[in-house]
Amino acid sequence: MSKLTEIRWHARAGQGAVTAAKLVADTALMRGAYIQAMPEYGPERTGAPLKAYTRLCDEPIEVHNTIANPGIVVVLDETLLRLVDVTEGMLDDGVVILNTEMTASQARKILGVPDSVRVAVVDATGIALQTIGRNIPNTPIVGALAKVTGVVPVDAVKDRLEETFGKKFTREMIDANLSSVDRAYEEVAEA
Repeated sequence: MSKLTEIRWHARAGQGAVTAAKLVADTALMRGAYIQAMPEYGPERTGAPLKAYTRLCDEPIEVHNTIANPGIVVVLDETLLRLVDVTEGMLDDGVVILNTEMTASQARKILGVPDSVRVAVVDATGIALQTIGRNIPNTPIVGALAKVTGVVPVDAVKDRLEETFGKKFTREMIDANLSSVDRAYEEVAEA
């Protein structure tokens, strides 16, 4: 991570995007990176569209605004594709990670991105429902992010998740989240 890595998260309130943005940042911080994680809320109600942002770098980060030109875009709710241009301002060699049951080829066609943009898909919602028992796809999507981009190692994500969630959740819930990370890491597919 010798250069600045900027991630923009698109989700609906209640899906855990802000927590995911912070989890990735905290994981990178534990590995010695400089970080930023911040939310951008609209109406503060469950289901409302929102954005969150994560910056990671080996050097101090001098910018303190929202991310206009992300290298990585993570979409936790595919219904947002009809409402928001999730690829707006994205770098030409960027990566989109989409929570969907679509194939990566189908997602690429719907997104309309050039061949230089990598498109990865994972059914994070399905994984969350099967492992955690709730439609909160944030931890599975972080597993997919770790696999596709390598910005943070999956084992470091799981260590940080265990440390953070260990203060709030039962062992069963922690294990379910760890399992969701592993499954998404294994099941993510690219076009």
